[in-house]
Amino acid sequence: MSNSSQLVRFTLVIWAVFCVSACFDATEQNSPVKGVIYCSEGNPISFNPQLDTSSTTSDASSHQIYDRLLDFDPETGKIVPALASSWLISQDGLTYTFQLRRSVKFHTTGYFSPSRSFNADDVIFSIDRWRVASHPYHHVSGGHYPYFTSIGLNDLISDVKRINGYRIEITLTRPNSSFLANLATDFAVILSAEYAQVLAQREQKEFIDIYPIGTGPFQFKEYKKDHYIRYSKNDDYWEHQLAPEMLIFDITPSSSLRLAKLMTGECDAIAFPSHSELDTIRDRVDLTLDGRPGLNVGFWAFNTSKYPFDNPKVRRALAMAIDKNTLLEAVYYGSAVRAKSLLPESSWAYQADISETNYNPVMARKLLRESGIEDGFTMTIWAMPVERAYNPNARKMAELMQNYLSQVGVQVNIVSYEWTTFRERLKKGLHDSVLIGWSADNGDPDNFYRPLLNCSAIESGTNRAMWCNPEYDALINQALQYSENEQRIKYYRLANQILAEQVPLVPLAHAYRYRAHRSDLSGLVINPFGAVRFGDVKKL
Repeated sequence: MSNSSQLVRFTLVIWAVFCVSACFDATEQNSPVKGVIYCSEGNPISFNPQLDTSSTTSDASSHQIYDRLLDFDPETGKIVPALASSWLISQDGLTYTFQLRRSVKFHTTGYFSPSRSFNADDVIFSIDRWRVASHPYHHVSGGHYPYFTSIGLNDLISDVKRINGYRIEITLTRPNSSFLANLATDFAVILSAEYAQVLAQREQKEFIDIYPIGTGPFQFKEYKKDHYIRYSKNDDYWEHQLAPEMLIFDITPSSSLRLAKLMTGECDAIAFPSHSELDTIRDRVDLTLDGRPGLNVGFWAFNTSKYPFDNPKVRRALAMAIDKNTLLEAVYYGSAVRAKSLLPESSWAYQADISETNYNPVMARKLLRESGIEDGFTMTIWAMPVERAYNPNARKMAELMQNYLSQVGVQVNIVSYEWTTFRERLKKGLHDSVLIGWSADNGDPDNFYRPLLNCSAIESGTNRAMWCNPEYDALINQALQYSENEQRIKYYRLANQILAEQVPLVPLAHAYRYRAHRSDLSGLVINPFGAVRFGDVKKL
């Protein structure tokens, strides 16, 4: 079946699911909830984070429904065992042998009853689905795996082999010091091979990503688009039994409405409180605001495949036309620091003496004249419609930039769409420039340099600058050949020099991550690298 045919079929299946979900018993909807209600900011694109890198998808699925071979300790960020209880690495760094955890059960639901526990077959199925183009499930739901493509993980792995039911061996084409960290990300979830086989026999392969089955602390119950997602506790969860009996995602795009629901007790926790709301939350004794420095970066990316943004001198001029300090004061309310590079200061590869562009409108006009644009030009700034820690108000920032750029002869039209449409059009390269950002999926610096700016990330859709520089790619590839940070940082410094010369994007801010909840809720820890986790949450 062609990709277009599959996408049409997938859309029809999704539509059917929404219709079914809309018809649930109204008395159940109005009954008191015995569990936790989380006010989320938007709809998931899928219930399989292999297929999508958006936080709405990861939040709704990665740590609620699924597990991974490895995980990150939410407090320290260190790699810890999950479905793999231990692992060994060969001396040449090419072979990883994982011992798998026994007696881990997949979810039993109204649409699937497993006949066996988790084993090696599930790991091989889950990895080969996104790695092998000929895999029977590779092209299901569109066949795009943006995170794995953006970091080249599909090319890095040469083989996944079953040693026995509870031991697998993964062979790499070359040493890669970030490999284990990538297996612990939100996207490296483990699916049920048995469930996939059952769906294939029913000719319902698409259901694997919309009626999910995992081993996580919660089981999927139902989803009504723009309204809610319901989960129930997985009583057979292998790790612990702390999860609440029920978890509900109340989909509430408006930040002010999320806060109102939190204050009235309609929600127990909320996503992404607006930075302008933080003091209000702090002043309430019945509310708790948690915050920690974020491994993130908000940036302004230029579409370098378009004129005049294909000229580094024009990109530098635009970067010099805006005052980053003023933008930070107006948008972040003191909850972010000015970004000098892609990496935040907490990264071991951070370069304090990096060259950056500073506000200089006189020089900006001079560079535009030297580029043959004496009379200026008109461009678009795409402002993402959702709030993120790395940019809590892209529209406001775009309006401020619009004023700055007009002073150097550049007229700006601000563009925005509904979030799903915004991401789809952005991936097609329809923008001139975009205000967006990135939250790290692990603590390795490669998780910034590679998905944001390497050549293969153009296809995956995470390279918003549409910028491809083979010399840059070679440097970040060389950095991964070494396990010692001192060796790797030499290559990242050289990569930074290229970025400073080429200016494919302008780093703007590294922001704190915040989450607010009712004070009677405990166990909700801000994950340093990704999606929200409710497996350890309870009401006091």
